[in-house]
Amino acid sequence: MAIWGIDLGGTKIEGVILSSLNDTTPIVRQRIPTEGEKGYDHIIGRIAQVLELLKTSSGLVPERIGICTPGVLDPGMQTMKNCNSTALNGRPLLADLERVLQIPVKMANDANCFALAETHLGVVKQQAPDAKTVFGIIMGTGVGGGIVVDGKIIEGHHGIGGEWGHNFLDISGGPCYCGKTGCVETVIAGPSLERYYAQQSGQKKLLKQMVADQHTDPYAGETLNRLYEQFGRALSVVINILDPDAIVIGGGVGNIEDLYTKGKERLASYIFNDRVEVPILKPQLGDSAGVFGAAALVG
Repeated sequence: MAIWGIDLGGTKIEGVILSSLNDTTPIVRQRIPTEGEKGYDHIIGRIAQVLELLKTSSGLVPERIGICTPGVLDPGMQTMKNCNSTALNGRPLLADLERVLQIPVKMANDANCFALAETHLGVVKQQAPDAKTVFGIIMGTGVGGGIVVDGKIIEGHHGIGGEWGHNFLDISGGPCYCGKTGCVETVIAGPSLERYYAQQSGQKKLLKQMVADQHTDPYAGETLNRLYEQFGRALSVVINILDPDAIVIGGGVGNIEDLYTKGKERLASYIFNDRVEVPILKPQLGDSAGVFGAAALVG
């Protein structure tokens, strides 16, 4: 039976139909702008529109659908929280979607969908096929994560399983949007690293340029060394608690090659073990991870 998924992003909504979890070649794929500035009800209407496009172009009808969201459904309140698409916060998105779409819906946030997609359809399946526990990392404009055990997402009692980006790391990170101070996200997210560079150098430089200039610009080298050190410290907490069989790093910061060598070296000095054996992998699915992960929710 075909599996259906929709990725609800801040700028676009994408839908896909896959034949199964064993095939990443879409039967149909559709994408439209989110138009989130028009409000909550309009976003729901746009999701319904994507579903209709999928049905029309495929001639198929879904029995259920998975949806990747930019935030979390609170298990107790049954309303959305922690969404960067703020129109969703506090709203009963799952109930409203099931009412409008008239089919069962399974939802998970983008980090969870990333982890699920790379486990079933991406790099974990290719390079660590026997992995039972997978930790998927998002390191970009923010820091998040998702946990997959035996092929299923671990959402947790509060719906925040895997959210290592809001553990305390270092007071120097300063205030976080979540209301706390020194979160992992305030230290090793892309904008946080750029802010640190500006504080040290008095100039602005994009992270990508820092990587290019790290051997000629001492401030760039210092900022990247801070990344590797703090990455190792932050990830060690996850490994000490979860001890996953595979780790996958997504997001723009995850494209920095030395993270997989120098970052792993720093990790070794913090974990409660004498060596780091867990594979730390680069993702394979790119921007398809969200929509493929959504489909995997119902696969």
